Amino acid sequence: MAEKSDIPEIRAQRALLATRIFLRALMPVMKVVVADDPKMAARFSGVSGRVRFLVKTEGEPCGMDLCFEEGHLEVDASLQKRPDLQFTFKSPEKFNGFMAGKPVLPSISGWRRFGLLVKVVGLLLAMKILMPDARPKAPEKKRLKVKMILYMITTALSQYNKGGDPDMEAWTGKQPDRIYQMSVATEEEDEIAAYLRVKAGKTKAGRGFYTRRRPFVHICFNGIDGAMPVLLGDVEFVEAVGRQMVTVEGSPEYAANLNDYMQRIQALIV
Repeated sequence: MAEKSDIPEIRAQRALLATRIFLRALMPVMKVVVADDPKMAARFSGVSGRVRFLVKTEGEPCGMDLCFEEGHLEVDASLQKRPDLQFTFKSPEKFNGFMAGKPVLPSISGWRRFGLLVKVVGLLLAMKILMPDARPKAPEKKRLKVKMILYMITTALSQYNKGGDPDMEAWTGKQPDRIYQMSVATEEEDEIAAYLRVKAGKTKAGRGFYTRRRPFVHICFNGIDGAMPVLLGDVEFVEAVGRQMVTVEGSPEYAANLNDYMQRIQALIV
């Protein structure tokens, strides 16, 4: 009997779900690179332009625009305005492979903005810091990676639910209004923090600390060096708690559930 993942319809659904996560959770994290990496900030200083990543599907195409305005980056999923530069992928599978670092070449239009193209390619290469085998040594690079992962994973959890994963839909559907907070305790004033809000099947991710109510679960990593091995999967979550690399305030069971979905997402997009 074939595994569910071997059924073409299931494979197609999972490919679309992975595409959704790459577009709506990973690509927005590019803003962190442009804002926090001094070299990248200098590269995009004064740059304006709209760069589209378009993915063809059996239905309507999907995509995301990187919108640069005098070096400031925002993302836009509406696909309404005309782009200056466009990367087009023939299928979700092609796009997913490209974002996972595989040798996939999209078609590119907008060569007249060659300078913008070169800068965006450089930005895509900088995103390789998120790859599991990327182990930065410099403190500022380690901090950047942890911040990017935390921002990405909270958004990815929300998109995993919105994308229709049945298990997560069932898990979120039975919960009242709850906040799942994640943070990294550091000596610096600007702590790294992000959260996931769950309410009757709906989810929304946010940056920073949620201040309107006490978190139902607060997963706090003990510094950058404590967070890195846990987020990279080098240390199991339960072991990390035992070694005080992570502290959990609130329900340990629901914290473990959240970690399980994080592992599923990682397996989906690698």
